[in-house]
Amino acid sequence: MNKGVLYAAGAYACWGLLPVFWKLLQHIDALEIVAHRIIWALAFAVVLLTVGRRWSRIGNVWRNWHVLATFLVTGVLLAANWFVYIWGVNTNHIVETSLGYFINPLVNVLLGALVLKERLRIGQGLAMSVALIGVLYLTFQYGSFPWIALILAGTFALYGLLRKTASLDSLDGFSLETALLTPPMIAFLAYRELTTHTTFIHGDPLIWLLLIAAGPITAIPLLLFAAGARRVSLVTLGVLQYIAPTLQFLIGVGLYGEPLTLPRLIGFVLIWTALAIYTFDSIMHRQTIAAPLPAASESR
Repeated sequence: MNKGVLYAAGAYACWGLLPVFWKLLQHIDALEIVAHRIIWALAFAVVLLTVGRRWSRIGNVWRNWHVLATFLVTGVLLAANWFVYIWGVNTNHIVETSLGYFINPLVNVLLGALVLKERLRIGQGLAMSVALIGVLYLTFQYGSFPWIALILAGTFALYGLLRKTASLDSLDGFSLETALLTPPMIAFLAYRELTTHTTFIHGDPLIWLLLIAAGPITAIPLLLFAAGARRVSLVTLGVLQYIAPTLQFLIGVGLYGEPLTLPRLIGFVLIWTALAIYTFDSIMHRQTIAAPLPAASESR
């Protein structure tokens, strides 16, 4: 099997299994978990940058205010995504978090059309229409907007849009994002310790280990994804990306017993149908682009 497929599938599998890890920290406030995730992810990234002798690649970035502002925004979007995701997992909304990552590709297409003025293909338009029907169906059936799913999809799509044109690669950009967010996260933890108390200071060694492990658990899938993305096509990545929300969905329903009523299942089936249309359209479009042009003598 292509190594790129293994790397990318491994990354998505890690992301799909993360709810099990966050559940181990269920008794800790989600914002405190995010703070530790950012701090220890930066520590792990520093080790990787040092081992890989990559400091020179981001050294000059600190003098470029435009780049710093861009990565500050992407860092805030990433932190917001992490907070809503961890909060959703630890308040028994794993299935709804999976919905957010199911519809994320369609939100990417929507942003591409609205912001980058990319032209929607018929298949993309149809997929988005079916997905919209699914979201509206879930909203009316449950009497509440699926805000967890839409915030997750929206923040991650905006993050991807900004990172698409960023000047740094995956590891360097991630290191800069976490470096910019670490000072306010340390300040938050200090304030929390002074006003109430932090779990890390007053917790047991197992809690210390789990919070520190949030760093490599965050960074390793990103590295696997970066390695895989360089070796496989965008269409392959587009198909593999459904591994993560599928695992989240199965974990929420099968492992933690979150309810899957018939109306909820119908809403998900509509979303899955939209994704099937979107994936088929992407594959066909890719094949059309890759098809060799006819020879000049044959085209006359």
